Amino acid sequence: MDTTRLKKFAQYARRSLIEQVESKLKLVMDRESEARREHPKAIAELEKKLAEQTEEQLIEQVAYIWFNRFCALRFMDVNQYNRIMVISPLAGQFQPEILAEAKAGHIDDGIVNAATREKVFGLLSGSIASRDGQSEAFRLLIVAVCNDLHRIMPYLFERIEDYTELLMPDDLLSGNSILAYTREAMTPEACESVESIGWLYQFYISEKKDEVFDGLKKNKKITPENIPAATQLFTPHWIVRYLVENSIGRLWMLNNPNSKVIEQMDYYIKPVEEEKDFLKISSPEEIKVCDPACGSGHMLTYAYDLLYAIYLDSGYDAIEIPRNILANNLYGIEIDERAAELAAFALTMKAVKGSPNDEGNNRRRFFRSPVEPNICRLEKVSFTEQELDSYIDFAGKDLFTQDLRETLKEFEGADNFGSLIRPTFKSPSSTLAALEGKNVSGELFLSDTHKSVLKVLYQAEFLQKKYNVVLANPPYMGKKNMNKELQAWVASCYPDTCADFFAMFIERSFKLVVECGIVSMVTMDSWMSGDEYTEFRESLLEESQILSLMHLGAHAFDEIKGEVVQVAAFTLGKGRRIDQKSDFFDLTKEGNSKEKEAAFLARRGLFRVSAKLFSELPRSVFAYFISDHSLSAFRDGLQLKEISEAFTGLQTGDNDRFMRRWFEVSSEDIFFKRDCLGEDFPGDIKWFPYVKGSDYRKWYGNNEYILNWQFDGAEIKEHKSSTVRNQSYYFRKGIAYNNISNRLSTRYVDSGFVFDQKNSMFFSEDDKSIPFTMAFLHSKVVVPLLRVVAPKGFGPGSMKVLPVINDYKKLYSVGGFQIELL
Repeated sequence: MDTTRLKKFAQYARRSLIEQVESKLKLVMDRESEARREHPKAIAELEKKLAEQTEEQLIEQVAYIWFNRFCALRFMDVNQYNRIMVISPLAGQFQPEILAEAKAGHIDDGIVNAATREKVFGLLSGSIASRDGQSEAFRLLIVAVCNDLHRIMPYLFERIEDYTELLMPDDLLSGNSILAYTREAMTPEACESVESIGWLYQFYISEKKDEVFDGLKKNKKITPENIPAATQLFTPHWIVRYLVENSIGRLWMLNNPNSKVIEQMDYYIKPVEEEKDFLKISSPEEIKVCDPACGSGHMLTYAYDLLYAIYLDSGYDAIEIPRNILANNLYGIEIDERAAELAAFALTMKAVKGSPNDEGNNRRRFFRSPVEPNICRLEKVSFTEQELDSYIDFAGKDLFTQDLRETLKEFEGADNFGSLIRPTFKSPSSTLAALEGKNVSGELFLSDTHKSVLKVLYQAEFLQKKYNVVLANPPYMGKKNMNKELQAWVASCYPDTCADFFAMFIERSFKLVVECGIVSMVTMDSWMSGDEYTEFRESLLEESQILSLMHLGAHAFDEIKGEVVQVAAFTLGKGRRIDQKSDFFDLTKEGNSKEKEAAFLARRGLFRVSAKLFSELPRSVFAYFISDHSLSAFRDGLQLKEISEAFTGLQTGDNDRFMRRWFEVSSEDIFFKRDCLGEDFPGDIKWFPYVKGSDYRKWYGNNEYILNWQFDGAEIKEHKSSTVRNQSYYFRKGIAYNNISNRLSTRYVDSGFVFDQKNSMFFSEDDKSIPFTMAFLHSKVVVPLLRVVAPKGFGPGSMKVLPVINDYKKLYSVGGFQIELL
């Protein structure tokens, strides 16, 4: 799909709608506005909303609502799911069909009530005075259609009797209107697949995403309302197919080895060895699939297609299959309200179409008895102790155990923590059913609390449910970019994976699947080797089996340039089968997403290994590509830390303030002679040599910086953003190297230097070990070893486990040549 036009439209639409909604807000909130006289309830609701959030947030929200509705109406028009086209004209016409028909005297009384019909006819005939009767009539028709669609899709088309109607854009009919641009971008070709809805969502929030990332450069952390924009990433269809076919498809084929469904699964990888301990499934209805960060529903729509084929293969009536899938199989969880709406809409459109492969549609049958998709939008819910106590007294104390009371508090941060919340209360379904039967009609002050309690239990039910398959492209967000509340919470709840959202979602997903269930994800690939994920990898190997893995590396997502986003797609089975071999694909060297897809389909870059291999490697790194020679080195060699130990250094928190180049300060003010931390030195000396990350250089050099370490670094230690690490190693001689680099280079550093966090250093108790370590790290031998333990960067945890020969001291003198520093 060519998404260029969709991108331009979505970005323009956001700016245009925000501007138009802002203008309407000023107009209707004016003290003398017509809206205040004619719609006092809507104005009161609008004022209440403005008291709860900023004007900017409200404008953004309403603009987003109308964007979703207009796009949904256009999609339904093009695919003939609406009884009459709402925002689209007939071929050769210019005005929307519903308006043209109204001007001809025809209005569907099944959609538009009598009072609205009378007003529309009056506006069009001129019997009702208006500055622009045609536009006002069209607005009334749109509102009527949205209200009619509320019965079928209440999550997207809420009854418009509120402030959102007041803030609907005025210009909907001109050639420059938002609807004209909607029709131009959402062509019939673009609307052939509901995938276009997902692209529109990503592009609509893309500029806000840029704003959030610009803020990160200024040390602004990502707040809850900005998490969706900062973490949204649309997954290429072929990667989604790999994930779906090797989870849902795998589960079905293991239970039905003769099924013809396999003919539709081009991305399916057959098990390397015969499997016996797999999840037993007797019917398609039993397959429960969850996407815990579903976004606009991209993963779930592809899951729908495969499930449809599975139902057909099982002999089900094609007419009933869409309802079965929505009711029994697919579940999505999301924190972004608008994205959750689009996910539900996308699944509804799949059901309305019926068969993914037919040209016809199932509109009349589905709309007659619609099924609402199982999409849960996680909302922040909070209670005061007083209102909770009052409600418990009313509802019955026997229902409210301590675990339930804790869970009622756990959703106070739902907009921040999302699906990572693990509810303490284990039986929300039965309690929800009991409380739904409570009559609160006579309890005026408990009504809102009752709704909030039910909402928490509904959300907890999604997070407590056990699924057969979990599919996801979870959010990517490093810990340093999280807001303080989120940082503290994840450190407490996910200590092994709190370095990034995606890793926490992998861990969380194993709590969502049943034993022998499958977790199928595409995430950043740093969990495969990073120091910070060592404990996580070890637990993963203890609790799961790697079924297959595509190591995609950079450029898997064509819209993301550069090397920053490097990913892997994988399927994991819950349950330990460490000896069983699986397929790993190294696609990192392929140039772009299309080339990676072609290489995978051709089965290039294939390695077939068991997870037992990873348990034998230092820090359990997932080095599926390791050669026999390198494996022998790690098995038989001595770890480098036994000779030289690596440490990370100082983070000043403000380099511009605490650091200078040596020529910017008088040499008399620089202390070059300090040999160790405990040595006395003149208290008035401010500047000391500083080893910082710099350009690639071997053996010696790059000693260009000095540091304000006066009074033992007192000023730096007081700075809120500084971190003083491994101070006992400051001023000792050793070997410096850049942590973050494509090529490793080490440099000798004499005593008297402080070292930086991005320029770690090796230290040794034996002076002869220093030149040996440098020689080893510059040798060709180390290159394949580094790829195993340090493919992403040369952190101390990775470097110190490099293998050296046990009798390394023999190399101190080779053929009469002494290794020494000149």
